Amino acid sequence: MAEDKNEPDIDLSDEEEFRMLSNTQKTAIIMMVMGEDEASNVIKHLQPREVQALGAAMVSVSNVKQGAVDMVLDEFVSTMKQQTNLSMGTNDYVKRVMTSALGEDKAASVLNRIMPTKASRGLDILNWMDSRSIAEMIRGEHPQIISIIISFLEHQLGADVLHFLPEELRPEIIMRIAQLETIQPEALEELETIMQKQFSSNSAVKSSTVGGIKAAAKIMNFTKSELESKIMGVLSDRDEHLMGQIQDNMFTFDNLEAVDNRSIQVLIRNVEQELLMVAMKGADDLVKDKFFSNMSTRAAEMFKDDMESKGPMRISEVEEAQKEILRTARRLSDSGEIMLSAGGDDFV
Repeated sequence: MAEDKNEPDIDLSDEEEFRMLSNTQKTAIIMMVMGEDEASNVIKHLQPREVQALGAAMVSVSNVKQGAVDMVLDEFVSTMKQQTNLSMGTNDYVKRVMTSALGEDKAASVLNRIMPTKASRGLDILNWMDSRSIAEMIRGEHPQIISIIISFLEHQLGADVLHFLPEELRPEIIMRIAQLETIQPEALEELETIMQKQFSSNSAVKSSTVGGIKAAAKIMNFTKSELESKIMGVLSDRDEHLMGQIQDNMFTFDNLEAVDNRSIQVLIRNVEQELLMVAMKGADDLVKDKFFSNMSTRAAEMFKDDMESKGPMRISEVEEAQKEILRTARRLSDSGEIMLSAGGDDFV
């Protein structure tokens, strides 16, 4: 399977090599053509995970042929020619486009990330720290403060921080995150005070929307399966309805059945074949058919034979393999290489 869809080699034509480039790789090519100064100015405005994805893509395109590079530049110029300079770059323009494309709720979520308030500057710095250090810094704070801070983090980082917090505290943190809606200025001022212990920050504050059921669900998407089971078990005892709401908003392995074919193909190229075999052991038949239909007939048959030869697998192993593939899918979704959807909504 994997051999049929490897990265382009020197025998591919320029057109084939161009078609196999992901959007992130095309962006990396443009950045490299721009030169060091201009590229560094762009990178300053990216989120930590975006910087990592872009950096990896820049390494991966080092051997792309000039013909494919020219096609990337031609596509970029063509796209830019279709844009208008009226209102370009203004906050109002971006808000209108996002709201029109995504709806008010999703647009608000995206805009809060790409145009953060000044009050979140201290918190934004946390996204560049390692999870263990963040956990050590906030573990002595009130659970509500910890919940708000984790809500401001990127979801994968938030899940990692949760792992390093005391076990008995984790369910309460997720519960509080799920119940968050609007953070008032007083709460943000208290957060700024906490951040000033580590960073120098002095900014005006205003209310911000963070947390909520979907934020809690996304953080849970990135937790290890064993940790997820423990947290959800405690939540079920404390507030079964809230636990159900979180669970309903989590992106599961079975949800991959609704993902478009191109995204499944990209995902197949980015996961280990052995890991996928383990994950598919416990998958719904519709999900299996989705993956098999996006492999060549020969590759699908070989995959099925190899999967069957593995024999019975522990449920815990299957669940962890599925979680690992979902983490990869989430990273690909964040970098714009695939589109995930669950319950009719884009998983963004």
